[in-house]
Amino acid sequence: MSELPDENRATELRNKAVDQLKEDGTIVSPRVEAAMRKVPRHLAVPESPLDEAYSTYNAVITQEDDHGNHTSSVSAPQIQAMQLEQADLHPGDNVLEIGTNGPNAAYIAEMVGPTGQVTTVDIDSQPADRAQRFLTETGYTNVNVVVADAENGLPGHAPYDAIMVTVGAWDIPPAWIDQLKDDGRLVVPLRINGLTRTYGFIRQGDHLVATSAHVCGFVAVQGAGSHVQQTMQLPGGVTLHFDEGLPADPSLLDGVLDTVRAETWTGVTVASREPIGTLQMYLATQVPTYCSMSINPELATGAIGPTGLGFSMVAIDGPNFGYIVVRRNPEKENAEFGFHAFGPDGAGFAERLADIVRTWGKKHRSAPGPRISVHPAGTPDDRITGDRIIDKKHSRISVSWPVA
Repeated sequence: MSELPDENRATELRNKAVDQLKEDGTIVSPRVEAAMRKVPRHLAVPESPLDEAYSTYNAVITQEDDHGNHTSSVSAPQIQAMQLEQADLHPGDNVLEIGTNGPNAAYIAEMVGPTGQVTTVDIDSQPADRAQRFLTETGYTNVNVVVADAENGLPGHAPYDAIMVTVGAWDIPPAWIDQLKDDGRLVVPLRINGLTRTYGFIRQGDHLVATSAHVCGFVAVQGAGSHVQQTMQLPGGVTLHFDEGLPADPSLLDGVLDTVRAETWTGVTVASREPIGTLQMYLATQVPTYCSMSINPELATGAIGPTGLGFSMVAIDGPNFGYIVVRRNPEKENAEFGFHAFGPDGAGFAERLADIVRTWGKKHRSAPGPRISVHPAGTPDDRITGDRIIDKKHSRISVSWPVA
């Protein structure tokens, strides 16, 4: 078979990616499908091979800092389609995109049409320039490209029918709510207890109510809205990463790994391909203090056994420390969750953590997921309903768990 010309090959790969996203259920709207079949996203990353530009599930990294951290990218088609579905855009909509690189702004422009308005903003001039070149080359000359810190939104073009945030945010600043029309949509990759989900929110008065949530990963927001995790060291090369702040008294954990390790198993198993996103979030919002853990293998003492997962969930309750473990059953192609715990009540703490997983398995595993609402900081408790309230700088996030 002879090689296709580049443009024909690009069209073939673009349609293949869209076909995959329709098949896996990511694309359900004809408007999203049409936009993603039309926009030549490869022109935004001319330095990348076509196969990489149209990789259905992989982003193209376009910028790194001096430490190798990703600071800008063109998100994977899957993530872009997911967020476009959440935004529910219509012809004539006025849309703000926060975080830019070109293709997503073009998708939005296709969906809102000539009667709509699109503004895309980035704190860094380099991705903004890349976006401007791409949009000009591809004929999307009606998109406003702005270089600014979007912590305060862009009031000059407000109010918006939808705001799409394409960078990972730790909080939701007031402007992102205030500049939405009532019933407007905010789509944002929001980090709660270290776990990022792209949420689709609807504005209802002074607060937001989530209508959808999907596991995702994004380059972190820069500027005034940036947030650095706090860390804490334990012996044996163990680093604990806290997204919502350190424990009230970290010194209570002094010598915790010198205590006897307790182990318990939950009886809750998951299939090898079963999503566990709701379990992660349930644990993160039910334990007293949640964090994640990394271990330097060169310093490991063996006190902490392997977690067997790509993430290491850790729970802390005063002087007690526990983390999730997994044992796999290759014959049944599933895995059972359990806990190791240390501290003066290590055995009791391991059992309490196990009960959280058992409750998830019995009551929430088949439910649609948590109900999330976002209220302004300072909102009184009696105006917020929820099983757990997480306080951030600008907002109070309510998390409730419906029963299946």
